[in-house]
Amino acid sequence: MSDMLHQIEPMIPALRRYARSLVRNRAAADDLVQDCLERAVSHWDQRRDTGSPKSWLFAILHNLAVNQFRSVSARIQHVAIDEAGEHEIGQNADQEQKLMYQDVLAKLARLPDEQRAVLLLVAVEDLSYAEAAKVLNIPVGTVMSRLSRARERLQQELERPADHQQRNVVQLRSKP
Repeated sequence: MSDMLHQIEPMIPALRRYARSLVRNRAAADDLVQDCLERAVSHWDQRRDTGSPKSWLFAILHNLAVNQFRSVSARIQHVAIDEAGEHEIGQNADQEQKLMYQDVLAKLARLPDEQRAVLLLVAVEDLSYAEAAKVLNIPVGTVMSRLSRARERLQQELERPADHQQRNVVQLRSKP
């Protein structure tokens, strides 16, 4: 038994490194190494090569990982409804977010260049009024007034229905 431990123990760090590179998760890799070591200890007398067990241990680890990949991909993940979070149950459709994003970009593009530039520098790039004034080579007061007008105009644009929504409206009934 002590001979087996002396041969296996020095290889554990290398097995852990290999397992981590395979599964890319520390906890899962440690579980995989533990399963490998358990199998190696229980089948120690069945190994063919009586020399260094290095290749034998790595083969066990690799085969366990392959079997784990196969079983995970073939198995459907079941989660109890009480334990499931919002992410497991459902998620918002990305299409709607993309359409809203495109709509905001289109409405932002309708702003006058000087208002759009100030709005982007202050609201998106998080520059201070003084920094934006320096970038645009205008007074700070001008930045503040342009920003105010840009926000107001963008708000008005966002409150109006999108162009594609107006065009895609279909009347199901004719009005009497």
